[in-house]
Amino acid sequence: MNDTPKKGWFQRLSDGLARSSKQITETVVGGLVKEPLDQAALDRLEEHLLESDLGPAATDRIVARFRDLRFGKVSDEREVKEALAEAVAAELLPRQATFDPLAEGIKPYVVLFVGVNGSGKTTTLGKIAADLTAKGAKVMIVAGDTFRAAAREQLKVWAERSGADFESRRDGADPAGLAFDAYTKARAENYDVVLIDTAGRLQNKSALMDELLKIVRVLKKIDPDAPHETLLVLDATVGRNALAQEQIFGRAAYVSGIVMTKLDGTARGGVLVPVAQASDAPLKLIGVGEGIEDLQPFDARAFSRSLVGLED
Repeated sequence: MNDTPKKGWFQRLSDGLARSSKQITETVVGGLVKEPLDQAALDRLEEHLLESDLGPAATDRIVARFRDLRFGKVSDEREVKEALAEAVAAELLPRQATFDPLAEGIKPYVVLFVGVNGSGKTTTLGKIAADLTAKGAKVMIVAGDTFRAAAREQLKVWAERSGADFESRRDGADPAGLAFDAYTKARAENYDVVLIDTAGRLQNKSALMDELLKIVRVLKKIDPDAPHETLLVLDATVGRNALAQEQIFGRAAYVSGIVMTKLDGTARGGVLVPVAQASDAPLKLIGVGEGIEDLQPFDARAFSRSLVGLED
């Protein structure tokens, strides 16, 4: 039996963002302490934030806020980190929102998951299913990527592990037909939440979007408000390519929330900032590890403090 106490979310977040925070603290913070903050130091700060994938627009505003807070002052390491965290949080707070299907008063609450293959979409769906069933919800998982047997098998494992029910079809079956039948069954059998996976093949973007929109159309035949949530899952390790993925899906698939995964696998966790600002949809969840507990609601202040290496 493992008697090691489980880490709290802030500690797991800090551990997950360690590669990103190390890049910022080692290259940025060290050059901003001991001497009065001058323009040369601000220029170095701007360069390093850009290297962390925060994006030019956000970097300009962060540097401007940091200058207003610390220019001409001698700062210790803690003061530099606090000021940086405050500046980053100011960028992200307007983009923070919640994801709580059980609080919406809609049964069954339908969540559609979109994103490219490999983004962590299937695993994210499985983690959400496990969290919901642990809260006592009756959950249905729908394997809407009918073209990838591996995706179906992965979801089936998550369904068994979490105690959720599982709906799938043979290879190459119509995903929209599966979604329609699964939602109809979920309404008849009083499910709380329906989680629908989708394909993420970008080789033919127009065909992929047509398929996603067909799923949306058939769901709306049952309930004009369905799907009640469409989550776009993005992989932080792809860096600025996550922005391109947001543009592909966000403008075509009626995305209502973003999930950023694999923040523990990159030194460029700052990419979350420009993605959040480029999207019409807010950030709702972030992932920093493989465990179910490593997917959590997005908290702009906690993320910003962890990004610059501050302890709770």
